[in-house]
Parts: sequence; structure tokens; C-alpha cells
Amino acid sequence: MTDPVGAWHRLADTAVLLDGFHALKHAVRFGAEVPVAVAVDRVAALALAEELAPDVWDTLDALLTQVPEPVYTSLLPRPHPTAVAALALRPSRAAHLERLAHTPRTAPVVVLDNPRNLGNAGAVIRLAAGFGATGVVTTGTLDPWHPTVVRGGAGLHFATAVERLTVAELPPGPVFALDPEGDDIRGVKLPDDAVLAFGSERSGLSPELRARADHLLSLPMRPQVSSYNLATSVAMTLYHWSLGGS
Repeated sequence: MTDPVGAWHRLADTAVLLDGFHALKHAVRFGAEVPVAVAVDRVAALALAEELAPDVWDTLDALLTQVPEPVYTSLLPRPHPTAVAALALRPSRAAHLERLAHTPRTAPVVVLDNPRNLGNAGAVIRLAAGFGATGVVTTGTLDPWHPTVVRGGAGLHFATAVERLTVAELPPGPVFALDPEGDDIRGVKLPDDAVLAFGSERSGLSPELRARADHLLSLPMRPQVSSYNLATSVAMTLYHWSLGGS
């Protein structure tokens, strides 16, 4: 690309920031459209690709443009240690909604009910991608495509459907909401079309989501331990689903 900086500034307000080599690697691997990608040391970035992601080496070779370090740092609010960054086009909301609503589903949808922590949301999206979940939905004000969330998700937003919806707009399927007063998850089989809902880090499930739930489930926890980290709770629940039994 002859003018990556100009392209960056034209796209920055609407595109998804891929902050670091691993975010770019995952986005490319899962079909993201990446119009501009830069690196302070192109040779080093491609050597990293050869070592860690040879399947996308050719694509990265065609995408990456070397820029001076001051130019690179001027493009980012927080430069990444790999000194690689890119902009990707955000996937179609309509396509994501269609994927979330499609039945029969072969994997659950994860719902984060009014989450507050950007890093936790990113970690959940990374987990959902790893387990092959159909998608991750957030309710409330947090933007699941915020740059900090994408950074926490290591670019794996492109491996699943990620959208913000209201409780009334949740995709079809039985809603299993995690709550300390619910039934022990170890005695419940989670179906593939489950909607797995998790409350916010501070206040738990909202009244709207609780009213929408078909089942309340609890995770095993030692007495006097207050709670698990949100991403840990999602990981435990998806692992239980992946076992395929109660």
C-alpha cells in the first residue's frame, strides 16, 4: 500500500482496531477484511508469522507495510509489544443476527448481562471462540467491539458472532442463567441451543434477564468464597456443555 497512514486515518473512525500481531493473525485466519496493516519491523513480523501462524503467512506478507516507529505510535493509543497493528472492517450486524437466530444451533450463545469490565468481555469472547460457541451477546451500554475488548479477545471477534442486544432481542433457545441460588450445574445437561446468561461483575443478573430465564444454575464453589471472575464462570459453564452430559 502506497499510503497506509492516509488509509488508516480515513478508516479509523469506523474500522475495528487490531492491536498487535496475534489480533491480526486471528482476524485474518477467520476471514476478516483487513484494508491496512502496519509494522515497525516487517521482517520480524513475518518471522513471527512463519513461527506461529504459517497458515496466514502469505496473507500477512501481502498486507503488512513497514512504517517508522514514530508513525506507528502516532496511530495507536497504546502501542503493542509486537509493534504490529491493523484495521479491519466490522462484520455485518445483519449477518451476525442471522447466525445468532438460526436454528437448530449446534453450540450455545453466551450472554453477558450488562457487563462493566472491557477486559473481562474480551476474555469471554476469546473463550467463546475457543469452544466454538455460536456467539457472544452483551446487554447494556458496553460496546463489545470497543478496542480494549478486541485487544482482550486477541482478534477472535471474527471467529464468532459478537453483538449488543436488549434482553427482549435475545436469540431463541432455552435461557440458562448463572445465579448463586440456582440448581447445581453438575446435575444439568446443557443443550446445544442453550442461551447461557451471566450477570455483571458487580450486581449479577438484571431483573429483566432473571425474568427471561428458563433455568437458574449455580457453579460449584467452596463456602465463604464470594464469586468467580466472569471469564472463569463462562469457561466452567462452556466446559460443562462441551462434556455433553450432566
